[in-house]
Amino acid sequence: MPTSRLSFKEMCARYDVTPRTLRYYEYIELLSPEREGRARFYSGRDQARMTLIMRGRRFGFALEDIRQWLLIYEKEGTAAQMQAWVELADRQMKELAEQRRQLEETMDELQRLRDETAASLK
Repeated sequence: MPTSRLSFKEMCARYDVTPRTLRYYEYIELLSPEREGRARFYSGRDQARMTLIMRGRRFGFALEDIRQWLLIYEKEGTAAQMQAWVELADRQMKELAEQRRQLEETMDELQRLRDETAASLK
């Protein structure tokens, strides 16, 4: 887990997010930076959470699912969080499999129409 604090600008750069995104994550209570006047500083805890948030987004999880998952750790501990992760991952795998099926169906249809069109040109 990172130990040094990062400024707002450093967080945006490290995680390749816009200032708007970082402010939104704070607004929906995914992150809770320390404030010194108008400046925000992100602790090792916030950086670890941001890593998990970014990973969750990459896998297609909704921000609310990620928020609830992070809350489980705070309220119920690691074992409960890991169990919730398995359930979230299972659900997401089903969703991704369905998206893959639909994409393959669409690609097959497009290929068929393309081939018919190409054949009509001969």
